[in-house]
Parts: sequence; structure tokens; C-alpha cells
Amino acid sequence: MLFRSIAKIVLKKELDIEIVGFVKQISNIKATVDSDSVSTEQVESNIVRCPDQKAATRMINLIKKTRKNGDSLGGIVEVVARKTPPGLGEPVFDKLEADLAKAMLSLPACKGFEIGSGFGGISMSGSEHNDEFYTSKKGAVKTRTNYSGGIQGGISNGEDIIIRVAFKPPATIMKEQNTINENLEDVVLEGRGRHDPCVLPRAVPIVEAMTALVLMDHVLLQRGQVGHV
Repeated sequence: MLFRSIAKIVLKKELDIEIVGFVKQISNIKATVDSDSVSTEQVESNIVRCPDQKAATRMINLIKKTRKNGDSLGGIVEVVARKTPPGLGEPVFDKLEADLAKAMLSLPACKGFEIGSGFGGISMSGSEHNDEFYTSKKGAVKTRTNYSGGIQGGISNGEDIIIRVAFKPPATIMKEQNTINENLEDVVLEGRGRHDPCVLPRAVPIVEAMTALVLMDHVLLQRGQVGHV
């Protein structure tokens, strides 16, 4: 298993928070993954870091083909943070999802961020999208659905935090492209050297680490304010 980040290890040891990221989509190839049960071992079972083996094979073949053609591909990394305690974050200036979004959008090649239902939620009504609360047999407050992605009103609600991060195709490709030089003259640019045709496999541990760092920040803020999490 590859080393991920100190923050991820500490969160698991101290609070039992488990963070698992994986490649959800490359180009138009989408993986079918159960975020409730996916493990790091499954993610690391292939070089593309996609736990859906059939989709992973298609992704690998597409990346190889695209690289031979001198082009590049984009896609989506999904991350689940399980057993995140309720109460992390604030309703206005330090919203948990806003800090997660800022962290992810700070990554190179990142162009999109979703949490929970994300853009898919626009096709639902409020009565469908609202996560109904109930008390479990063990006395824990739970929600029957998790369209909010584990965060409501800027604060974690105790459900799994589920985010998706979109990465664009790398800009440096081996095909000729029209551009201009410092003299504003039309020129043709062609990439040289070694460049990844797809950054998604490399992005998985980075997105995991950024998620862990943001959660760790909010754990420390919570402890500083109330003395515990």
C-alpha cells in the first residue's frame, strides 16, 4: 500500500476517520464503485487506481491509445471520508465544503468540484433531495439518504463525506497546436519530453491528502473552540 499522508494516518488513528479516493471516470468511461465499501487495497489493485476492474482495463487501454496519438485525457477522482464526526465546520465563513472546494481547486489541472449529489441534484425536487433524519437502533442520529454528501449548512452531519474532483486533460500534448510567441506572431507549438497523457491516477493520493488536511484543520478548530470533537 502506498503512503498517503500523515494527516490521513492521524485521522484514522485518533478519530477512526477513513479516507479512500479512487478514479471514478476517465473521458467517457465511468466506473461503478460502492463508496460505502471501497478499500485502498481495491484502489491499488491496478495502475489506474480504479477499483472497478472492467472499467480500469478500458481506461488503461484508452490512455495507451491516446498517448500513442500524442493527445491527453481528463476525468474525475471521487473521495469518501467515512466516520467523519458531526459538527466540523461553520455556517458562514469556514464552511467545511467551501474549504474542501478551495483545497481541490488549488490543485493543478483541477477544474471542477462536487459534493454529494452535486450538479445531479438539479434534476430533483426538494422533497426528493432532502436527507431525512432518524434515530438508529444504537441511538445515533442518521440520514436515510446522503444527497448532501455528509455536510449540511457548512457543517458535517456525521454521514460519509463524498466529493468528486474533475481534472482537465493535460495541456502539453505531442500534437501540433497553433499559438503565438512573445512577439505576438503566429507559431506552431508541439510538446516535447515526457508528459502524462492523463493525470488521474497520480491525482488520487493528492486528493486524499488534501481532504485529510482540510478535515484535520477543522478537527483542530473544533477542539480549540469546545475542547473535543
